[in-house]
Amino acid sequence: MTTQGFTGVKQPDFDTMTAGHTRAAGQLDRLAQALYGELQGAGLDTGPALRLRDLARRVGTQAEDLRRRQAMIQEMERQRVAFGTCTPGGGTLFGMPDALDAAQGFLDGAVAGRAASSVASGDTAALAKLEKYAAKAGNADFVKAFLNQLGAKGVTELPGSLAAALRAGRLNGETEAVAGLSARGKKTLRMLSDILSRATDPKNPAYMGEGFLKALAEQGRAEHTSGDVQSYAGYQAQALIWAAHDGKKPFSRKFMEIVGRDAVVYEQEQYKDRWSFGAGVGLGKVPLYDLAAALGLGGLLKPDPQVGAKDKASVVDDLLRVAGTDKDAAHALLDHTPPGWKQSVLEHLLTTRLDAFHFSGEFGAFERVLLAGTTGQDPTSRKLAAEMTKILADEVRGAFGKAGDGNLEVTDKDVLDRLAPLRYPLARAIAANIDQLSRLLLHHDTFGKVAAQDMSYALALATTDEAGFEALIRAQTEHMRAALDTVPPVGLDRSNLKRFGFTEAELKMFDFDEDGRVGKADVHQFLVDRTVAEARPFAHLVEIRRQALIAEGQYDQKADESLRAMVRDAIGLFPVPGAKQVGALADGAFGKLLTSQFDKATGAAYDEISKQVAHLMAAEGRSLDATYQNVADNRLAVERLTEQMIATTMLKKGMFDDVPLSVSTFTTGRPPVIKPFAEMTPQQYSDFLRWASRSGMDNDVRDRFSRTFRDTTEVDDYLGLQIPPASGSGK
Repeated sequence: MTTQGFTGVKQPDFDTMTAGHTRAAGQLDRLAQALYGELQGAGLDTGPALRLRDLARRVGTQAEDLRRRQAMIQEMERQRVAFGTCTPGGGTLFGMPDALDAAQGFLDGAVAGRAASSVASGDTAALAKLEKYAAKAGNADFVKAFLNQLGAKGVTELPGSLAAALRAGRLNGETEAVAGLSARGKKTLRMLSDILSRATDPKNPAYMGEGFLKALAEQGRAEHTSGDVQSYAGYQAQALIWAAHDGKKPFSRKFMEIVGRDAVVYEQEQYKDRWSFGAGVGLGKVPLYDLAAALGLGGLLKPDPQVGAKDKASVVDDLLRVAGTDKDAAHALLDHTPPGWKQSVLEHLLTTRLDAFHFSGEFGAFERVLLAGTTGQDPTSRKLAAEMTKILADEVRGAFGKAGDGNLEVTDKDVLDRLAPLRYPLARAIAANIDQLSRLLLHHDTFGKVAAQDMSYALALATTDEAGFEALIRAQTEHMRAALDTVPPVGLDRSNLKRFGFTEAELKMFDFDEDGRVGKADVHQFLVDRTVAEARPFAHLVEIRRQALIAEGQYDQKADESLRAMVRDAIGLFPVPGAKQVGALADGAFGKLLTSQFDKATGAAYDEISKQVAHLMAAEGRSLDATYQNVADNRLAVERLTEQMIATTMLKKGMFDDVPLSVSTFTTGRPPVIKPFAEMTPQQYSDFLRWASRSGMDNDVRDRFSRTFRDTTEVDDYLGLQIPPASGSGK
């Protein structure tokens, strides 16, 4: 009998067949040897003997396979893994997988599942047997047999049994036993986490089906007992499995849709009255702890705990740990409004539950899931980024006001402190959508429900994080670099459109004087337009950070080290090769900020020239001279970046062609011509920038950028300020 990859075998008939095949193989082999000798001695064709020997070999192989299956059936019977089905004619019918590897996985999984069930029932001694099968967790047949044996209830109660045993051991002062149980328990939870991630992924051959996921959710909501621990919610125990996740095999979207969402809803149902009554004070902040935190076990069941750290992790903290390892999982959790709720899960985490994060101090996993869910280049990531920006803009708006001198001031420090852990992920979400800043400022567009004023308040929060501010400036630098690369080259006409990658419609747009050819005047005008457009978002970022730091009493007119490093390393030097759409991000300065496993590269990557320049600039001990290193504040740093981009773009687009030159460090040949910038050393490039400035070729473009960049009127309007003129290098 055969069904779905399994063959029914009936004992003792199977034993008889195995013995018969083994005898037949030996008899055929002996007969072949005898026949071969007779035929050879008579000088006859030995072919019949060779064919008989081949038959004996095939029968022998079949006999070996049968003996292996027989041994496996006997082992299954000995282990009482499956007793088979009794038949009317006598004997037992066993289900045997057709592939022996699958059969071995089935046997191992069933045995390990039985050991796990013993642990779940309180027999922690069975951990030693279970531990032997840890390496099998990646085998689909093993996983299915294991979970069929253990079930959703066993999965839930096994961590509960471990936690209860550790608690009892600590209370009894059994130091050595606790240490050993802790080590084995961590390994077991890691094994369970690996198994569960595979078994709940529809794309994995180990997938147990939607019914198993629903059973996990049911057990998560159910009350359980173990040892002296009289009652705990199943999710408190399951969370220990999530906390053990190593991030290598992400939990699936389906898991988050059924189990993850329900766990968030369950906590809210249990704690909404407490959070509403005591919001911001005392016990009102307490979340639903995972079982290790609830029993005060510290790091005894947590991977790599910090020495002396108190474990206050909640069920949701542990859930976010696994949600943050995969973009789809993060989307499934955050981009959802549960039935009966008036807010999405994302808004719930950012507002209602935020005090619970503060109480536990567990912001790391929350930050990772926000980064995973909002920094991609797909519609859902952009939607979540817009939603997050609007929510936090509304939350922080009341924390700022206008001081007597017209600058920004903090009016509610508690609100700022409460939102502080969200500054960096907010900055990264905006940076990943940096083109939206230009749309808001230049075209009065909206980003979801975010208007320009909303974005300004969101930036007042985001830019006060130095790493977040760096991400924003790097993103805007990439945006400007992409914009400048859309500038046409001098000499563009119908004859070379295809070679340069432009269309006739673009030629008509570039040809301001309508002579059928793009000349230097046309390129200059287009370069001015692009540069001025990019100056406004730069101005917004830098001035809002300045105002936010003034409001917090931290501004002393110095450049952030991140910007000094960008200028020093000539981050603005090489343009995006071939990028035709403004906002396309290169796999360069900003590329490293994107979460690599999700959206490492969007838009154009480096071409060979950019690789050469990057190599030159990365050479040890080589950097731009002191003129570009020693910038006094962020405004000067940004202007240095734009000088690099403008001058390099003009060189690349042919604006310096035919300009009279004398021999210099950045020239080559007789008569001298400007070297390709990929061949310049950093010092030669610095000399080129000074020459470009003295020649006047880029002065107008730089001046137009600077005037726009230093105009802070928009920030005044959006934040309700009256910013006084700054002294020195300021406004």
